[in-house]
Amino acid sequence: MTDPSPPLANLKVVDISTIFAGPHCGRYLADFGADVVKVEQPSGDSSRNIGWRAEDGETLWWKLANRGKRAITLDLKNHEDLATLKRMLSVADVLVENLRPGKLEALGLIPDELIETNPKLTITRVTGFGQSGPYRNRPGFATLAEAMSGFSSMSGEAGGAPLLPPIALTDEVTGIAAAFATMVAVHSGGGQTVDVNLLETMMQIMGPLISAWHTEGYLQPRLGSGIAYSVPRGTYQASDGGWIAVSTSSDALAQRVMELIGVGDDERFQTFDGRIANREEVDRLMAEWVRQRTLSEALESFEAAQAAAAPVLNVGELSSDHHVAERGSLVEVDGIVMQSLIAQLSKTPGSVRWAGRSLGADNETTPGPDAFWFED
Repeated sequence: MTDPSPPLANLKVVDISTIFAGPHCGRYLADFGADVVKVEQPSGDSSRNIGWRAEDGETLWWKLANRGKRAITLDLKNHEDLATLKRMLSVADVLVENLRPGKLEALGLIPDELIETNPKLTITRVTGFGQSGPYRNRPGFATLAEAMSGFSSMSGEAGGAPLLPPIALTDEVTGIAAAFATMVAVHSGGGQTVDVNLLETMMQIMGPLISAWHTEGYLQPRLGSGIAYSVPRGTYQASDGGWIAVSTSSDALAQRVMELIGVGDDERFQTFDGRIANREEVDRLMAEWVRQRTLSEALESFEAAQAAAAPVLNVGELSSDHHVAERGSLVEVDGIVMQSLIAQLSKTPGSVRWAGRSLGADNETTPGPDAFWFED
């Protein structure tokens, strides 16, 4: 019995995007079988020079964000190379780009004209603030979206400075959003542009907080690890120095935690509103209870009570976790350990075929006249 073809095996994608959000979009498509051709300037993508490096000198950012893609170089200011790109786009299903609005057109790549030539083409445009609006020409980076979306204003300790996430959060989630929106467009038959931007993606993950402002003028304050609508919720240190994260996102879970720490009969703590009104006291009692136990003891007690808690792991501890190992959540590719697929499909699974390749690794085969894209 032969292995099933990956679900996107017939999808041809040209990825001219740089750094992170756009390349991650292409990465997710490649993970599920799309033939993604990464097009770089001859000097290489900026992500080849950012962060930690593998033994071959390539950065881990590059290896991850451009895994499963063929790698070619084209100088888009060169007439012949630009003509080659246009030829690729005449038969491709998807173009992923993240130039500032107007820059694609300045290269002579007019979306309407590209789609007229190739009516099935989907053009996914990833920017900081979108293709329209007064901020459209601003530089677009994850940090700016995290600051402007409301996310950073509520991140941090009470009375402290607003905090930015220690990872490229916006780039990661925008890559997912762009891949999703791309496939929606492809499913509808293509022939359109997809306008995805960092700011609006971050706005999507704000939950009902935007509605809460418009409904009752509510602005969530900085609460450390806490959230406005549920207490206790946070991280608490055990007697052996380990940390446990506690969630009480349903009333039933919260009641189990209150009973576990010995205050289940206290009327102050029997409702969401009561616990929120007594936030500091609930947090104090929770912290005291955890502090009297080792991390393993606290976790065992939570499990026995069918309450929700988890250890706070660093990535080293995560990598040795038996659940992660059993599910294959990490994969080693070309000597690099990285995240596996974002989802497991039972009938048409994807795979991580290779890590991001060296600069121009596929120049000899793509997009030459014998490349399969042009056999027709």
